Order: sequence, then structure tokens, then C-alpha cells
Amino acid sequence: MTNNSLEDQIVKAISSVVGDAPVSLHEPLFIGNEWNYLKDCLDSTYVSSVGTYVDKFEEALKNCTGAKYAIAVVNGTSALQMSLQLAGVSFDCEVLVPALSFVATANAVTYAGGIPHFVECEESTLGIDADRLMNYLADISVVEGGQCINRSTGRVIKSVVPMHTFGHPVNMKGLMNVAKTHKLSIVEDAAESLGSAYAGRHTGTIGLLGILSFNGNKTITTGGGGAILTNDSELASLAKHLTTTAKINHDWEFSHDRVGYNFRLPNINAALGCAQLEQLPKFIEAKRSLFAQYKRAFAGVDQLRLVAEPENSYSNYWLQTLLLSESVENRRDDILSETNRRGIQTRPSWNLLHTLKPYKDCPRMDLPVAESLQRRIINIPSSSQLAGGLVD
Repeated sequence: MTNNSLEDQIVKAISSVVGDAPVSLHEPLFIGNEWNYLKDCLDSTYVSSVGTYVDKFEEALKNCTGAKYAIAVVNGTSALQMSLQLAGVSFDCEVLVPALSFVATANAVTYAGGIPHFVECEESTLGIDADRLMNYLADISVVEGGQCINRSTGRVIKSVVPMHTFGHPVNMKGLMNVAKTHKLSIVEDAAESLGSAYAGRHTGTIGLLGILSFNGNKTITTGGGGAILTNDSELASLAKHLTTTAKINHDWEFSHDRVGYNFRLPNINAALGCAQLEQLPKFIEAKRSLFAQYKRAFAGVDQLRLVAEPENSYSNYWLQTLLLSESVENRRDDILSETNRRGIQTRPSWNLLHTLKPYKDCPRMDLPVAESLQRRIINIPSSSQLAGGLVD
């Protein structure tokens, strides 16, 4: 490697912002009421599915996102599975999923009994390309009896799952038009986009249902955890019922009227979430500041760009992302190797879902853009504290 190599320029640009290595990709930050709330929860002895912090956390999520209802659950995958089932996905339904996504998106479809149908992404948002999807569905499907039918498989295409990649909102206006035309429900995978908004509306609140994740690497964390968002009172009530083993409320009897799930978020996790959510505005401010610092640092580096929030959107910049030019996409692994060797944790995007063994035979459209993006994406250190100002 020469001093002017692309690898060296990237290392220098990142180091000029985040300081000396080692530096992780994304770390949680606990500088608020975490210890106080956790101690209070422990002192109460209500650390599992009963306690006040779950209700407080759900109320705070409603206030933060503008959703009428929020149901806290054990992780984002269970939230997505439950949301898909509530949206009518059942055995042998097809669900439109971006090929560029974490495996949990496809897994949740499978858990709900559905079959992932992988669709193309666009470079401007890294999410589903609504225009291409509209044309694709016009070619391969027909609407009969209020349902979208895949002419090749004969199966119902029930839903579309926009995933807001790395916190950047998808073109929801275009996807809502697709859904209306082809009689699809929308279940938003907003696992990565807490605090992001599209046209002034929080991600996860635009479709019929949406989900959030609070895994340890997300903008805020409950250790593990997720949430279902909806504006539909009946769906919200059913979501809470089904995620708490479908138990009928009674002082002592154990009566269950459906097949339910033990998906309820424990009170001790919710206590951590309450403290973290109080700090969300300054976390996002810091992450947006980090983007601005990176933008200046990379201004003189050719053959790549820093991914910015799409038009008509406000991004939480969960993971800062470099997109290599096609002319140097073959350098991706060299860049990943060199940055990690020098103590700067970077990573590529996920392997495309249709290339994974469990999903290689699922239906899909042509995916040249997703395949190109997968070869060119590099995530760089993105923790809130890297921007400076949050901790001494």
C-alpha cells in the first residue's frame, strides 16, 4: 500500500474524525438515567413481564414516533413476524422484501408462514425501488378479487416490507402508490431508523404497521428488544394480546383463547429503554454531526461518496456509509482488510438475501442495482460519542 492509495486515504479520513484506533463500528452509550432506572426496577423485584417500565416505555415510544399505539416486544424480528401475521400474511403468501436487507427481514416472513419475494433497490435510498417494483408487478401479477396474484406461482402476493436501510427512509410515497395499485399491505421494517422521518412522518408509522429494534448496536438499546407501531386500535389490541401468550385477563385463571407468543419485553429491558429514549434527540444530533464531519474529511477523496439522507427525508444516520465508485468496487475487500487491520472496525453490507442457502429458490426480480450496491458498500464507525461533545 502506498501513502496515496485509496485505502490509506480512507484510513486518514476516518482517523481525522474519530481519533486514534481502536474504534468500533457502533457502541451503545449510557450517560443518562440507566443506572437509576435499572436499580429502581431491581428494587421493585418486577424484572420480567410485569412492571411499570414497559408501559412507560411504550408511552414514550408513542410520543417519540407519533404512532397512536406502540407494543414493546423481545426483539425486532418477533415484532416483524407479529406485524406480518396481523397484516394477513399466512401460509404460502408471498411478501415483497428488498434483496438488500439483514436476514431477519426474510426470516420473519418465513416465521409467519410466508415466502419472501426479493425485489430491487435504488441507489438514492438503498431501499426498494418503487418505480421498478410497479413495472415488475404489472408484468408478473394480476389483481383479482381484491388480491394480487403472482401469475407464475398462483400465490397471493400479500404485503411489501420497505426496510429503511442504515436509517435512511425509503421512497414511501412511491411504495404507497404501488401498494394501492396492487392491493398490498405495507409493513415497515424500521429496525434501523428510530428518529428518522419521511415527509415529516416518523418511519414505521406510515404503513399499516411498522417495527423498531433496540438491539445493542442500534441508536438506542434495551439490550435486546423491539416494538410494533400502528395507528389501528384493533390491530394494536390484538398485537398486545398475542404477544403476551393470548392470555385472557383474570386474577388467577390461566385461560388462553388463541395460539399466542411469549414475545413481551421484560420490565428490566424497558427500564433501560426509558433511560435511553430520553437521550435520543442528542444521540441523533451527534450522529448527524458525525456525518457532517465525515463529509468534510472525505471531500478530497475521489472514487467514493458518503451516503446522505434522501430527498424529503430526515435520517438518524444510524450507520455512516461509504459507497465506492464502480471503477474501484474490486478494492472493497482490500479497504475492509486494511481498516480493520489498523484497528478501525468497518464492514460490508449483508450478503444479498437471495444468495443465502435458505432463500436461493425464492422468487425474485432482476437485481442489478442491489448486486452493485452489495459490492460497493462499506459501513464505517458510527457511534454517537464519536462526534464529540456527549462525553468528556
